[in-house]
Amino acid sequence: MTHPDCLFCKIAAGQIPAQVVHQDGEAVAFVDINPQAPTHLLVIPRKHLATANELAPEDEVLVGRLFRLAAKLAAEHGIAESGWRAVVNTNRGAGQTVFHLHLHLLGGRPMTWPPG
Repeated sequence: MTHPDCLFCKIAAGQIPAQVVHQDGEAVAFVDINPQAPTHLLVIPRKHLATANELAPEDEVLVGRLFRLAAKLAAEHGIAESGWRAVVNTNRGAGQTVFHLHLHLLGGRPMTWPPG
């Protein structure tokens, strides 16, 4: 299920170029074009879900796969041991600008708390 006007659906379909670091039948990961850390990847499902608010019980496995993929990518990019952060923004008030569920994988620098 894709959305014809969605930027991330188009990236997942290969219609818009991106620096893809992983792709499989369910997910795509690529380098963020506006990085907020030395490592800043976006991990997205191929299935179009505008926000986390749209997640249904049948999406639980998919969300787990996204987090497992983030952990795998953190290891591959050398940030698993030093630490990494996963961020999911939901709706404009939380900073979501592309309305396709995505996980920001951030690492390679100290993270402060609270974020934002």
